[in-house]
Amino acid sequence: MSLGLSMSLNADIAFYIDHTLLKPTATPIEIQQLCREAIQYQFHAVCVNGCYVALARQQVANTPVQVAAVVGFPLGGMATAAKIFEAQQCLQDGASELDLVLNLGWLKAGAFDAVADEIRAVKQAMGDGLLKVILETCYLTESEKRNACELAVAAGADFVKTSTGFGTAGATVADVALMKQVVGNRAQVKASGGIKDRATALRLIEAGATRLGTSSGVMLVTNGSAADSGRSD
Repeated sequence: MSLGLSMSLNADIAFYIDHTLLKPTATPIEIQQLCREAIQYQFHAVCVNGCYVALARQQVANTPVQVAAVVGFPLGGMATAAKIFEAQQCLQDGASELDLVLNLGWLKAGAFDAVADEIRAVKQAMGDGLLKVILETCYLTESEKRNACELAVAAGADFVKTSTGFGTAGATVADVALMKQVVGNRAQVKASGGIKDRATALRLIEAGATRLGTSSGVMLVTNGSAADSGRSD
């Protein structure tokens, strides 16, 4: 990475960040702190579980910070009707972006129509909302990653996303570059999972990520690095 590019990305990195808190033990006080940090550092969004969407929306009201919620998280194996209902509830509570885990079993079984139909149904339920589809790349072959990207784009996804942060591995530069190669300008790429220092974040952005899901956003914008914070990325 050139020095000029690195300095430019350093200056703007906050806007790439979805400040994330998805651990099962997250409390309302922690969500409020997450939102305060997002406002202070001008992150793009906060990303929370569905039960905290209304609280997060209240906390970031009248600021540019968006509220993203996860759907079908973290396994992706819920019934399509359940995912649609969850999506609608999150939108009703104030989310403007949804991060949907695709059905990995269907993908691996070659049930491509079912995968695409589910993504399309959630997208149609969203109106103008922005949909990110989580591939959970650590469980996929290169061919499956390519297929998942194509299916997501064909079904109307706005982003393809690497990981939940609950799998066996998170975002890699290679996966982001592959995903960007497949989707081109038809969708954007979100890297998530294990992004705990700015050097890693910058490499992922250079590879094609336009959004970063991380619980270490404050560290990234203050030139630090983070050990495991207890939050999931």
